[in-house]
Amino acid sequence: MILITIFAANAIYSILTIRHNGTIIRENTEVIDPSVSKLSNLNHLVSRSKMLVTNWVYMYRNLQDQQKLDSLQRNEYPVLKRELQALSANWNDQKQQGEMKAIFTQMDGIFTVQQTEIMANLRTFEDYEDSMVKFMAEEALSSQILPEMSNLQKKLESLIQAKLQEKEEATQLQIASFDTLGNTTIALGIIVIVMGFIIALIITRTITGPVIYMKEVVYKLSNGILPQDSNRKFSNDEIGEMAVALDKLVVGLKSTSGFAENIGKGNYTASFQPLSKEDVLGNSLIEMRDNLQKVAEEDSRRNWATEGLARFGEILRKNNDNIGSLSDTILSNLVKYIGANQGGLYIVNDDNAQDAHLEMAACYAWDKKKYLEQKVYPGDGLTGQAWLEKETIYLTDIPDNYIAITSGLGEANPTSILIVPLKLNDEVYGLLELASFNTYADYQVEFVEKIAESIASTLSSAKVNERTQRLLEDSQQLTEQMRAQEEEMRQNMEELQATQEEMERTQQDRKEKENIIDSTNLMFELNENLKINMVNATTIQVLGYPEGELQKMAFNSLVVSAEALAEARRALDEGHTWNGVLTLKSKKGGEVVVKASAGRTRDMYANTHKYLIFAANITSVAHKHEHS
Repeated sequence: MILITIFAANAIYSILTIRHNGTIIRENTEVIDPSVSKLSNLNHLVSRSKMLVTNWVYMYRNLQDQQKLDSLQRNEYPVLKRELQALSANWNDQKQQGEMKAIFTQMDGIFTVQQTEIMANLRTFEDYEDSMVKFMAEEALSSQILPEMSNLQKKLESLIQAKLQEKEEATQLQIASFDTLGNTTIALGIIVIVMGFIIALIITRTITGPVIYMKEVVYKLSNGILPQDSNRKFSNDEIGEMAVALDKLVVGLKSTSGFAENIGKGNYTASFQPLSKEDVLGNSLIEMRDNLQKVAEEDSRRNWATEGLARFGEILRKNNDNIGSLSDTILSNLVKYIGANQGGLYIVNDDNAQDAHLEMAACYAWDKKKYLEQKVYPGDGLTGQAWLEKETIYLTDIPDNYIAITSGLGEANPTSILIVPLKLNDEVYGLLELASFNTYADYQVEFVEKIAESIASTLSSAKVNERTQRLLEDSQQLTEQMRAQEEEMRQNMEELQATQEEMERTQQDRKEKENIIDSTNLMFELNENLKINMVNATTIQVLGYPEGELQKMAFNSLVVSAEALAEARRALDEGHTWNGVLTLKSKKGGEVVVKASAGRTRDMYANTHKYLIFAANITSVAHKHEHS
């Protein structure tokens, strides 16, 4: 009875330990790993948003980036937000949940500012030409949006590191649980030895056979040895039943111990047969093995992809100055790395826009280089179709006579064909075509697509470098010609010096004009209640008020015409700029007529709106008009 109690307690403890480890594994697989991935995606989305909103402000008619920013806010961000909200609901750390909610709140606020201050105001050519609108958009970008997004990225990076730390702690806890389970199994063996010794002293010598057998078994267990199967037959009495039970226990412990040892060594392919369908411990061990195997396979694939990306990144870095060498090296290594049998790399030749085509830059077949002169036009065959559609083509049903993999022993059709465009920013720089006797897994296809994007980036840079080299060579030829025309160059230098002097005079004139504008125009900064926050020196001089007296004064107390001010307020609250004439009261009671331009912008410190008014003093012109 004592043995049964001990075994039951051990079984319960083992089951609880295994289930606890299973919970940790599921949490890593279903919560932490997806959370890290989605947080990284959100961090990347913030980076893209920074780039796209900056392009919106400074690059007019960049419709593609504007559409991307609009799609990012309307489609990508809401989907990613819902996924992260669902994942964060399962986080154990309430503080992290609060940080995630704060990040979403901050992100929503940033997008609101982007939409109201930039995307809504900078739509047409006239908006970009309106200096006030452009100024307010640039102010919102530099003082609000970019600092907020940088702060948001720091929070995301901190949260990602916290989740990675959680995963590491969970892994350590899992290892400790397995160690404890092993120690418990050893302790059970020791207990069996003690109990067997006590029983041996009590049992009569008439049943010495089974007792001796059990003694030997217990003795071996006490030394940490799992006996071999004896296949002995025992009597049908209680002692025989006990011996049979002990024999089964040894077999079960041996099988369980071996299986647990394989799991501990990372051998997740080891087979294990539970004692029955109701064998809770055995079935739990199998479930744990399957979960660990799934995690190990995913880690292996990630490590394979990470190692490959690093390896090919180094190849691209070392060969980015020569497209020919780059093509040969990258294709040879890629074919070997993914286990393909044949491959070709095509590069787009668009030197003549009317005759754009793909040229085979490198090919690889059975470790033998075959130089082929081949041109492919858009839509020609599978390669041309992949170029035309800018999408990956993966086939396992290969048409006859499409391609054959040859060797010294003969030739055969491949099992699969993978064609991946070398695409960057929706522009195709070339294609990769790989043939293999094997099929490609999804993660391998995804890896080749990532490598293709890196190759496209390098090809883009290499093409720019080649163009730069050609320009340098042209420049050197031009230098040689210029040396033969020294007198003409001297004259050109004199003309250039005269032009430079003229430019300096022009710049000086522009600077003087800017100083004149600043010294002759009045400037007001008002809060959302139209109270004065700040004025410039020209305003103080023209109106005759000391600066301290104008501070926080209601602007409408300076305006003679309330209707004109109300009209300006309505236009500004609707998001428009306003241009018109206002009559202001001076300190001495006189009237100052100004031609004003006003606009509304956001005060990031007070979280309210503020108004900017620039005005030119036209009092003398207005008086002359009245007299006339």
